[in-house]
Amino acid sequence: MEAKWSKVIIHASAFFAPWLVPIIFFLISSDDEIKAVSIQALLFQIVMWVLIAIAGILSFVIIGLPFLLIFIIMLFVVPIIGIVKALSDEPWRYPIVGRWV
Repeated sequence: MEAKWSKVIIHASAFFAPWLVPIIFFLISSDDEIKAVSIQALLFQIVMWVLIAIAGILSFVIIGLPFLLIFIIMLFVVPIIGIVKALSDEPWRYPIVGRWV
């Protein structure tokens, strides 16, 4: 499969299988770029859900509500940016976890 469409599928998987698809692409792909994108997508989902859980707990003290809103928006907007960048063949890294890989 072409690398461009693999990246699009990995980014789009955030809306239907955020953990399964990146793991599958990491296991079946031989391209290092696809492996890096799949690890970034997986790490981004894990980190965002942990941050949402922490902000949800802190929202009982009111301080977590703005963070909860920001993290939920990021959970949807960041994969869309990734899809657009992948379709235009531009290099792109996920925020927060992009430099970890």
